[in-house]
Amino acid sequence: MNSLISADNTWVLWAFLCGWAAISIVLEQKYNWASKITGAIIALIGALALSNLKIIPTESPVYDNVWTYVVPLAITLLLYQCDIKKIWKESGKMLVIYLLSAIGTMTGAIVGFYFLANKIPFLAQVAGMMTGSYIGGGANFAAMSAAFELPGDVVSAAVVSDNLLMALYFFVLITIPSINFFRKHFLHPHVKEFEKQEIKEGETTASSYWSRKDISLKDIALSIGSAFIIVAISTTIAEFLSATIPTSNAFLSLLNTLLGNQYLIITTITMICASVFSDFFSNIGGAQEIGTYLIYIFFVVIGVPASIQSIVVNSPLLLVFCFIVVFINMLVTFVCAKVFKFNLEDAILASNACIGGPTTAAAMAVSKGWTKLIAPIMLIGTLGYVIGNYCGIIIGNFLL
Repeated sequence: MNSLISADNTWVLWAFLCGWAAISIVLEQKYNWASKITGAIIALIGALALSNLKIIPTESPVYDNVWTYVVPLAITLLLYQCDIKKIWKESGKMLVIYLLSAIGTMTGAIVGFYFLANKIPFLAQVAGMMTGSYIGGGANFAAMSAAFELPGDVVSAAVVSDNLLMALYFFVLITIPSINFFRKHFLHPHVKEFEKQEIKEGETTASSYWSRKDISLKDIALSIGSAFIIVAISTTIAEFLSATIPTSNAFLSLLNTLLGNQYLIITTITMICASVFSDFFSNIGGAQEIGTYLIYIFFVVIGVPASIQSIVVNSPLLLVFCFIVVFINMLVTFVCAKVFKFNLEDAILASNACIGGPTTAAAMAVSKGWTKLIAPIMLIGTLGYVIGNYCGIIIGNFLL
């Protein structure tokens, strides 16, 4: 698809990503309306609009570089304040609601299949592929499409539907904490904690939270330098384990998927470093600010691939199927959260981790100021990379 800015115009695309992320943060901290909808949504909607107006391309190596380099660095920097004892406490609770959310995805795939089985070709295989994708994010999408040997055009149509729906659902989830119905019927301690901050006249909630801090050149050097070192070590370990651990049986395959995942290794190593050397990492100024800015660049990239025109022309019913899966995931997650008295924030992040993966869930936690939940949802969400593929294969073969 042709666009005003070509996919290989590297500098201009980086200028857009970084510039629009900066504008989103400024708007969020300057205007109350922007603070309420959050800079994350502004970043996402702006990118979605420009890609659909064909000003920027929907695919580019620049966007791939954000996933490859920017996201791992952002996650590392944001975990420098981790308290590993509190993290394990939060993770245990969140694991249960995450697994219930995964059951919601599987239920949604089955329901969607029986509604649309005669209208969409290869729907059983698509259901398996989307189950894997919606219990761990896009990391499982490629594995499932290969496992079910789907035609390229079907996979392409599913990718576009998946991207658009993920962007729209992210918008829904991020607005839920401000809706009175949810605030009335669910516990929301992290929202309350964030809103307890004293807001001076002329400030927004976001600008109050991200107030000016003393940050030295040494802080910036230590933040960025240590993050690069941790990511380099983590990815090297993950690649080594992925190449070394055989996949000759189910157990070893599971171990390979788990230990070969760079995000799990990055999260684990960063948490260990932040806990063992807490005096060093907790006193580095600017790590959270730099990490958050990098996450906002990621928000811009999330909105880019969602081509509305492509879906309307090529795969409207596939979008309906994906909607059914996501809607039932949301329904099961929030009903279970209400019944079993989980916090609203746990339900939101668990559903987000299922549909979009741990990176989008962690990014949402960052954007809402739920800093205590960043590491738990990264750990729990990474589990989706493992169980998502198994669930996808089970659902796909069950429906065939």
